[in-house]
Amino acid sequence: MTTPNISARRTLGASAALMVGALTLTACGGSANAENDEKGGGGAAKTSVAKIAISAKDGSTSASINTTGVKVSDGRLTDVKMTVADGGQAVPGSLSADGRVWKPKEQLERGTKYRISATAKDAAGRTAAANSIFTTVTTSNSFIGTYTPDDGTTVGVGMPVSFTFDKAITDRKAVQSHISVTSSSGQKVVGHWFNGQRLDFRPEEYWKAGSKVTMKIDLDGVEGANGVFGVQKKTVTFTVGRSQVSTVDANTQTMTVVRDGKTLKTVPISTGDAQHTTYNGQMVISEKFVQTRMNSRTVGLGGEYDIPDVPHAMRLTTSGTFLHGNYWYNKGNPPFGRQGTSHGCVGLADVRGAGGSTPAKWFYDNSLIGDVVIVKNSPDKTVAPDNGLNGWNMDWGQWVAGSAS
Repeated sequence: MTTPNISARRTLGASAALMVGALTLTACGGSANAENDEKGGGGAAKTSVAKIAISAKDGSTSASINTTGVKVSDGRLTDVKMTVADGGQAVPGSLSADGRVWKPKEQLERGTKYRISATAKDAAGRTAAANSIFTTVTTSNSFIGTYTPDDGTTVGVGMPVSFTFDKAITDRKAVQSHISVTSSSGQKVVGHWFNGQRLDFRPEEYWKAGSKVTMKIDLDGVEGANGVFGVQKKTVTFTVGRSQVSTVDANTQTMTVVRDGKTLKTVPISTGDAQHTTYNGQMVISEKFVQTRMNSRTVGLGGEYDIPDVPHAMRLTTSGTFLHGNYWYNKGNPPFGRQGTSHGCVGLADVRGAGGSTPAKWFYDNSLIGDVVIVKNSPDKTVAPDNGLNGWNMDWGQWVAGSAS
């Protein structure tokens, strides 16, 4: 038995599975070999009963990058060669222990032409062969979804599952029905479309602490818009950590941190000033930076500030609201906890360089992506549900109404 030649290049991190689209070639086609079962060739020739199926049909121009492979029934594969058609680069693959299935080791490239040649033998030793030349789905005819949270992470109880697609989805039902999100807590999880490119999933209340959430993405081959197909196929799991919900009170200029129902600490803060108020509402920490640059021009303001090393910064909205450390606080102002002086962010006392033992460092070290920060009693409006990962500001009835399932 010839060891199969095995190969593939990687694009997205998706698992390879097999989908059978049969390409069976007969002896008269020149791709299957028949053997005479009688000495001297006097008897009728019998074709091998082994039937080879290459999932990507010959001539296909939109083959899957995940499920392309070879299977055989009533026989064993003896040789499989897969190459990039233009250039002949070998694509590594692997053969199952029973010799019936071959698949590439890694996901194929989009918009690439490939060639597969396979041979097999049946129990009588008769040979069958099959070939296919095909092109995988192109970038222009496919879509992917960037999602959060990542596989294997531990997140706070407010963390939704959020997809942002690189193309507008018109068949929302088809796409949503091929993404499932379940929790070990048994909480009902519902998807909500904010627009044609963003789909979030969450339960009615925050996730239960300690639960395991599983997201199954089965979008490979799903037509999300006219002539545009999904290419992702994978399972993602993440863990919900302890429950931590922090409440910022703009009246008292304090933040109370509650973990698993018990108050850990109340710390003085500074919310937005009278001209740059802070949003009210439930906000979820979506990013954390030990230090980051903040420039007022990037959030639609003038040249009020450009700080290259803001310490202990945690993003609360896409539009630029952060909870962060502040080392430049004007000493002529009342101390933290007395007056709002920021441009809309929530500030905590800190030192330059993000070192030392400060309220900002303590909160940063004790926070997870997905933790909830609630702001109340600010003169501003409630944050929009799609401004960041803040769908908790939409009531459950509205949330469910935005589902396509």
